[in-house]
Amino acid sequence: MMKYILYIVISFISFSFQTSVEKEYHKEYYNDGSIKSEGWKMDGQKIDYWYSYYPNGTISEQGHFWNNKKQGYWYFYSSSNKLIKEGHFINDKAEKWWIIYDIAASNKKNRITRKYQYKNNQKNGYCLLYKNDKLFKAEKYIDDQKTGEWTDVFSFKKDNPNASL
Repeated sequence: MMKYILYIVISFISFSFQTSVEKEYHKEYYNDGSIKSEGWKMDGQKIDYWYSYYPNGTISEQGHFWNNKKQGYWYFYSSSNKLIKEGHFINDKAEKWWIIYDIAASNKKNRITRKYQYKNNQKNGYCLLYKNDKLFKAEKYIDDQKTGEWTDVFSFKKDNPNASL
């Protein structure tokens, strides 16, 4: 009986040591010493929240990782720190709705914001285009290919009676 109890205790202790991997904060650097990225790692895998930086020090992207794969909501920025796009990742693939911002237009009145539906890292579903925060066009995509376009709500609803946007 004593040997049996001793065997269980030793097995439990060795199992505890094998499964007690702690997460630690990790930083990566460019050759010039400026920070490239930072976030949490566990067992050599990126997990939890991470920041990546341009060489000039501004954030290029930020979001969650799980087992070295992008997971959850992410934000992407230009090197001048303007938000370029934001959206969902599932298992390192773009999914659900993504918002793409037009940062190239110098005049705010000419800026177009696009909201795309993604599935399996491809545009699949609708794209809504806004100018001055007003919807002016809708497009439909299947496997990254545009299959339809509407410039008024009436024709869109007529062609897509079951669409829920």
